[in-house]
Amino acid sequence: MPTTDPPNRALPLDAQGILALAARSMFHLFSSMSQGMFLVDHAGTIVWVNDGYRRFLPALGFSSIDEFQGHPVDEVIPNTQMRRVLETGEPILVDLLTNKAGTFVVSRIPLRDEAQQVIGAIGIVLFDHPETTLKPLIEKFARLQRDLDDARRELASQRSQVLLQGDGGAGQRRAKYTFASFIGSSPAAVDVKRHARRAAQSSSPVLLLGETGTGKELLAHAIHAASNRARGPFVSLNIAAVPDTLLEAEFFGVAPGAYTGADRRGRDGKFKLADGGTLFLDEIGDMPAALQAKLLRALQEGEIEPLGSNRLVAFDARVIAATSRDLATLVRQGRFREDLYYRLNVLPLQVPALRERRSDIPALVEALSEDLAQRSGEAPPELTPDALALLAGQHWRGNIRELRNVLEQLAMRSDRQRVDADEVRRVLAETGVHAIAAAEPVPRHADDGRASLLRPLGEQVAELEARAIAAAMAETGGNKLAAARLLGISRATLYERLQGA
Repeated sequence: MPTTDPPNRALPLDAQGILALAARSMFHLFSSMSQGMFLVDHAGTIVWVNDGYRRFLPALGFSSIDEFQGHPVDEVIPNTQMRRVLETGEPILVDLLTNKAGTFVVSRIPLRDEAQQVIGAIGIVLFDHPETTLKPLIEKFARLQRDLDDARRELASQRSQVLLQGDGGAGQRRAKYTFASFIGSSPAAVDVKRHARRAAQSSSPVLLLGETGTGKELLAHAIHAASNRARGPFVSLNIAAVPDTLLEAEFFGVAPGAYTGADRRGRDGKFKLADGGTLFLDEIGDMPAALQAKLLRALQEGEIEPLGSNRLVAFDARVIAATSRDLATLVRQGRFREDLYYRLNVLPLQVPALRERRSDIPALVEALSEDLAQRSGEAPPELTPDALALLAGQHWRGNIRELRNVLEQLAMRSDRQRVDADEVRRVLAETGVHAIAAAEPVPRHADDGRASLLRPLGEQVAELEARAIAAAMAETGGNKLAAARLLGISRATLYERLQGA
């Protein structure tokens, strides 16, 4: 049996014999003590399997070792990294492997001949119940991860203080997101990001239109971060969250002693705070009619008049507005000024609903799960393909915000690492959502604008995902890291998708 390191020819013959014996002993020791072991040749074909691996074969679709041997390893063991070991010659000593047979702690070690050429590799299943066997280690890792997250937050806070001292206060108001944060490679997602990037190069007002929870505020941050105002402040105001009586003060500020109880030093409004940067006005459709005229004048003249003051104050802020309401209808109803609508509607962007980009849901689930796990300090649950297809089939009236809520509830309520479709269905029912079966044909808008019925959703998602990955690989010339960034997924996830393709 070949060893991982060739014998040293400088050793005496007796020493060479001992080294060969030690290699054979170690091989048999691993074979007997591990949960399972197999060998592949230089082409990745399985050439030997020990008896311990036999118990995993039914879950992989094989009834005997003879049926299992002779197949390419990446065709019979989903998510394996053995091909990578053969190509790079680098071992993967400890790794987590999850497929339909379960979750395992594995090792993958290349085998070399006397000329140091890779001639095959050994796959070893160290543990088949890592959540039990490695529980102390996992808990320790979780504690270390929480400590690391705390340190990162502290470092971010210190950086903010440095920025605050260095730029006169603008450092407290920075864009939190970039276009890479808007996850998705569906045609709808790619299209809105393309138009948003163009809008970032302009100084004209932008109007973001779309349902609640679609990511309008995230795009506003990204547009600011990609603009020539990125070094300036990003100031946001949710109009629907501020009482009508306080909105004017929030917008334009308050002069010193303007009214009883007012601050003697005065107070700057959002327009002044956004000077040199971007002002994001969320839920602009909820603005009271009395304030709309003042907002229009401020946008036209580039100056504001603080409450209780007779002095005009100039400002230079690019305005990005967003609303989930139909502004055109509000204009026709006389509830929104037509001139203000045209002033804001210079660069309109329609942000697609989640049901219009279903192929993005797997990537969104992964990103949202990782974010929730980072906040909780616990490993995110893994969704089975049926569970993921069920999520992709929902209408998602609350869009990404609703999807995040469901994933958070799944993480809190599930006692298992793997979440199946039945558990997703229960959570959807408890949250008042009627689950749509994943295999139910769902309508989508074809290129000609007419609705058409499609195949089962699981097949659609898999096909769209494969096409998106192929396009990203072609765009990046086969660079997997660049392709993963373009798709908004991790490099590990891209490797898994490529192996599953």
